[in-house]
Amino acid sequence: MILASSNLEAISKISQPLRQTTLIERIVRRIYKEEIAGGEHFESYMRHKWRINRKPSTLKGSFQSVREFLTFYCSSGKSRLQDIVSDDLEKFVEYEQDRGLSVATIVTRLKCLWAFLRFLIEQDIIDASILKRKIRLRAPDFLPRAIAPEDIRKFLSVIEDIRDRALILVLLRTGMRIGELLELKVVDLDIRERKIHIYEGEKNSIGRVVYLCDDVLMALKLWLNKRDRKKEYLFYGRNKLCYTAARKIFTRYLRKAALQHKGYTVHCLRHTFASELLNAGMRLECLQLLLGHRGIEMTRRYARLTDKSREEEYFRAMMIIEQGGIHGAY
Repeated sequence: MILASSNLEAISKISQPLRQTTLIERIVRRIYKEEIAGGEHFESYMRHKWRINRKPSTLKGSFQSVREFLTFYCSSGKSRLQDIVSDDLEKFVEYEQDRGLSVATIVTRLKCLWAFLRFLIEQDIIDASILKRKIRLRAPDFLPRAIAPEDIRKFLSVIEDIRDRALILVLLRTGMRIGELLELKVVDLDIRERKIHIYEGEKNSIGRVVYLCDDVLMALKLWLNKRDRKKEYLFYGRNKLCYTAARKIFTRYLRKAALQHKGYTVHCLRHTFASELLNAGMRLECLQLLLGHRGIEMTRRYARLTDKSREEEYFRAMMIIEQGGIHGAY
């Protein structure tokens, strides 16, 4: 059956609002709406990152960092990307420092900017010499922050809602990132084998398997018996649960347990998971796989945070010193 032209136009108008605008289309639209310098090259770079399947969070971070630099670059009276020199990068870093940004944020922005400049070099738009002398900023190496055992007990004692208790215990007992948990579907859960399959890690796209101990297994079974079986995602609100809603759940129970002044975040549950397993004697190599770290150096941060064997050795050696076993008894 052949539709009349007017009918085709009507159908097109009806279906158009239903079509979702992709992230890359929204980014490109902003590039030209804000008249960012070198817009065509910026668009090519962002489309390149889109084609090689970079995560939405990576795309947003790259766009923000490059946009900030190009906006600053234009404010200095320049507009051609071919004229970028190392001095422009150093001035940009000083500008970001003057704005009060943390060293860690500036380092992240520089990494995004270097990736953009490498793309321009490959396209023969700028000279490769611009990256011969990179700016080195030393970012502080913070310790991961775990929740104190007595605070965990207080925190869990105030959670009565079946869904919320299962959600918190999954984070605490598997070390999953909150983003991974929110993307978790019922089909990813294997109750019989006591496993959760994370097919793509949130930060580095590394898939892994995490395991379910007794308390989280019981909490999940109670939630599975209550939840709407028609829902695709394991945890949901009115629709799919978002990060803001999950954070509100966490902070609500912090206040209920009178722990809101401690500065704990949802991510502290992951840190607590790691520190408790290390204290129980788990090898770093095993913990690395459970956490989904690409390299073991990231996992070693937890060994600096908490290591019962090191603590015990310190006090055992100090007891010998204090008893006059060697020079050092004062």
